[in-house]
Amino acid sequence: MNLSAKEKERLKKSALKYVIPHFASNTELAKGAKIFTRGEGCYVYDIDGKKYFDSFATLLTTVCGHNRPEVTQAVKQQMELLEFFPNYVDAFTVPLIKLAEKLAGLMPGELSVSFFVNSGSEANETALKMARQYHVENGEPHRYKFIARKDSYHATTLGGGSVTGLTWFREYFEPLLPGCVFVSAARKRDCPKDMLEKDYTKSLLAELEETIKFENPKTIAGMIMDPLPGSNTGYPLPPEGYLKGVREICDKYGIVLIFDEVQTGFGKTGKWFFCEHENVVPDIMTIGKGFTGGFIPLGATVTTPKIADVFRKVPGHEFRSGSTYGGHTAACAATIANLEIIENEKLVENAAITGKYLGEKLLKLQKKYKFIKEVSGIGLLWVVTLNVDKKLGIGGKIRDWCWQNGMILRNNGDILVLAPSLIITKKEVDLILEKIDGALRFVGSTLK
Repeated sequence: MNLSAKEKERLKKSALKYVIPHFASNTELAKGAKIFTRGEGCYVYDIDGKKYFDSFATLLTTVCGHNRPEVTQAVKQQMELLEFFPNYVDAFTVPLIKLAEKLAGLMPGELSVSFFVNSGSEANETALKMARQYHVENGEPHRYKFIARKDSYHATTLGGGSVTGLTWFREYFEPLLPGCVFVSAARKRDCPKDMLEKDYTKSLLAELEETIKFENPKTIAGMIMDPLPGSNTGYPLPPEGYLKGVREICDKYGIVLIFDEVQTGFGKTGKWFFCEHENVVPDIMTIGKGFTGGFIPLGATVTTPKIADVFRKVPGHEFRSGSTYGGHTAACAATIANLEIIENEKLVENAAITGKYLGEKLLKLQKKYKFIKEVSGIGLLWVVTLNVDKKLGIGGKIRDWCWQNGMILRNNGDILVLAPSLIITKKEVDLILEKIDGALRFVGSTLK
């Protein structure tokens, strides 16, 4: 993009004047706007022409990298035929049907019926409504409560925010939906040192069942959980047997189990979905982000025929939800092309192989720096947790050093998050490690 220095400066000022960024940081905005103009593979370029390696895949979306001609061509062809027609009442488009067919073949277990929306947030909002109405149609309208987990993120919408277990996202907007009950986050790393992991799992499941009994099982519509929690808490793995135990408890009490795999689905963990590592299938799964490759917004709430058929038998009992652009025609075409790239280039397999290489490299780095508390991850989702005084803001300093040296790094306080595109090579893993090593060396010198 060939812009004059004057035009670049004007755009930077206008960004700050006319736009409120999502999850804005006034501290960061005070340094000036970052404006990006193009991307290629795992790299993006800013308005000044500087090149950055994006180690967080454009907020966990660009699993196939930027600028894929296959997707561009698919969208172009579709828009020349029919740019958009709503999936409304009794109307469908060919890309939407084909995408639904493809998902039916990719999803685990009996998950095969899709309700298309515009984002992962809408997918979670829809999942709550679907579980609620499912019980209403089955003669149990008193089931309105939802169980969620502390420290989990599901959206900033009203419903999604109500089942998000992070105070920062909730406090300004309470009271939220009634009937949202929270149980403990289930993280393997939190297992007490004097307790066996299997016993820790039993204690978590006992807490869940006690909560259900206290609330009255007949009042609970569903449990929503991220089987692998997201970047806010550093992708903590569940203790052994926990997901299976949750599945059994939900079955026991007739509770709809919802898995939020918006962040972790579509290859990021080395399998198509994280729940496949545990061989546990929910009643509803929500997807987004990498689902579309970041090309055009789209999300989906995917359920089983058992649940979907409840809404398809009797006039007047259809699922009461929808939006204008849900299942957008061009977005479906783009997503089909994105999924074909993942399959054709064996990117799920690459995530497993290259992710293992990344993890091994990070563990070696941990031995080098005493202020690294923990390295953990799966597939291409990894975190480096620092053991430093939070008041020092070391995580932010590491992020800033990486930015200045050509790499975008996500940090949540002193948790450094890595989630690169699935196309990443071992050579690019080495680049990530080179940058992080340099940043750690720099901040380490300030701690002495």
